[in-house]
Amino acid sequence: MDFLLLIGGLVLILLGANYLTDGASAVAKRFHISSLVIGLTIVAFGTSAPELSVSLISALKGNSDISVGNVIGSNIFNTLLVVGCTAVIVPVSLTKGTLNKEIPLCVLASVVLFICANDILLNGASQNSISISDGLLLLCFFLIFLGYTFAIAFNNNGQDEPEIKSLPVWCSVIYILGGLAALIYGGDIFVDGASGIARSLGMSDAVIGITLVAAGTSLPELATSIVAALKKNPGIAIGNIVGSNLFNIFLVLGASASIVPINVDGITNLDFGMLIFSAVLLFVFGYLFKKRQIGRIEGAIMILCNVVYMGYLVYKG
Repeated sequence: MDFLLLIGGLVLILLGANYLTDGASAVAKRFHISSLVIGLTIVAFGTSAPELSVSLISALKGNSDISVGNVIGSNIFNTLLVVGCTAVIVPVSLTKGTLNKEIPLCVLASVVLFICANDILLNGASQNSISISDGLLLLCFFLIFLGYTFAIAFNNNGQDEPEIKSLPVWCSVIYILGGLAALIYGGDIFVDGASGIARSLGMSDAVIGITLVAAGTSLPELATSIVAALKKNPGIAIGNIVGSNLFNIFLVLGASASIVPINVDGITNLDFGMLIFSAVLLFVFGYLFKKRQIGRIEGAIMILCNVVYMGYLVYKG
């Protein structure tokens, strides 16, 4: 039953994110908002909507380890497995801006999250938590990142704008309300299913969050990147992953912690360390041999790192 809740919730989340994005984009286009702005805001938010739904509902229901584990696991999954699989299919070239600015920003985001969640180590507190003030700080970083993204996009003269579907007003409203309802209800039963599986297997919420939940909510990024690689346009994969990872830390955890403080009990510094390591590894591989490219060998190493880490978590339970 718990497994059915997990699968059903995931399907509702993915469908809800898709329809909510399409409906909101169509409404924005009707008000003559440019496709570029829609792509940078509504469409970009749509790819992180599954993580936001699961993390926020988990935090509200007291399953804080799933909330944090979902974001950490999703980012590790994105960086090591999604980029790794993409590079194995087609070597991934990095732009100078991505390598020198955006990937280092991912490293910074991971370090900032480590600092915010390490109250015991850094402050001598009795419990680790991401407080409301930490959440607001993460949201401030998100606003800075959003401003940077707009600046880069407009400097590119609006190239590669997303294609926005036109929809009747009534259809847009149904898409938005239906998508939002699917996100909320799907997130609710998804968290219940994940928690039930964790209890039945004797595994912690943290491990379930970092493995099963994170993999499920990262499916949109995996699908987008694999399709881009098969279409011989793997560069989209890196932009997709870097943007999603920054959204996850700054927006998803920032918004969740701003509403309710998130206790960090089952997430260890090994998990935070792996998060930082994955971002640093992406940066280092991009600089190897001065080619600004992640090749098949580097991709295979990244996949292996993810498999070993996930295997350790499942073994540890």
